[in-house]
Amino acid sequence: MTYWHALLLAIVEGITEFLPVSSTGHMIIASALLGIPATPFFKLYLVVIQLGAILSVLVVYWRRFFQSIDFYLKLLVAFLPIVLVGLLFKKHIDALLESVTTVAVMLVVGGVVLLFVDRWFPQEEPNHGGHPVTNPSFKEALIIGLFQCLAVVPGTSRSAATIIGGLTQKLTRRAAAEFAFFLAMPTMAAAAVKDIYDYYKDAKAHGIAPADLFTSEQLKQLALGNAVAFVVALLAIRLFVGFVAKYGFRAFGVYRIIAGGVLLIMLALGINLQLV
Repeated sequence: MTYWHALLLAIVEGITEFLPVSSTGHMIIASALLGIPATPFFKLYLVVIQLGAILSVLVVYWRRFFQSIDFYLKLLVAFLPIVLVGLLFKKHIDALLESVTTVAVMLVVGGVVLLFVDRWFPQEEPNHGGHPVTNPSFKEALIIGLFQCLAVVPGTSRSAATIIGGLTQKLTRRAAAEFAFFLAMPTMAAAAVKDIYDYYKDAKAHGIAPADLFTSEQLKQLALGNAVAFVVALLAIRLFVGFVAKYGFRAFGVYRIIAGGVLLIMLALGINLQLV
């Protein structure tokens, strides 16, 4: 993987991490189009640069993190389901990460769902006590966390699954999106730590010393990727929240269907988009 590859993937990550379009799916597609070999470091890179993107949440919403312990307990409750699913099905999840076909199909399926989300969850309807819900209860947080588990399939979109989970619990669009952002922090951080540990364990099994775990070039690429993903995600978050609060999700549904449809056509024509 070159610095140019690292830069492009970081831009894709920053733009798509918090949009309901699947950041992992888009990075897999971009990687396939660029012909980047699916090396262990490449797979680790895709996960680790998400740390840069989620750091933008801390910067944008830093005041929200000075809340009561209740806020963090709800995040923990929402976070636990994905931990269990990740531990039980990690090998299957890793296998799916190399399938462009899976990404294409799920982009279309998720796109169709997003076309109807605004109709299923109209914002003008009264919610709990006749007022829009802006902060989930513990039960609602757990249900949102269960929805997040759908995102283990590449192309589904963690953001979309979590936001829809929030809408089913009568959260406003803005509140559902923001809770999805907050939940991304422990989820992505845990995924990065787990992947780094697995990378270390595999290297140790092959007799590689910890000091030689990453080359200087790889460390620079990781630093570049996280920095770029952070800056781009910072802009994407601000634009997305305002857009979805005003216009809803239909535009993202249309985009997903077009993107997934184009990929399926390319695959049907025999164009090789699988990671090598």
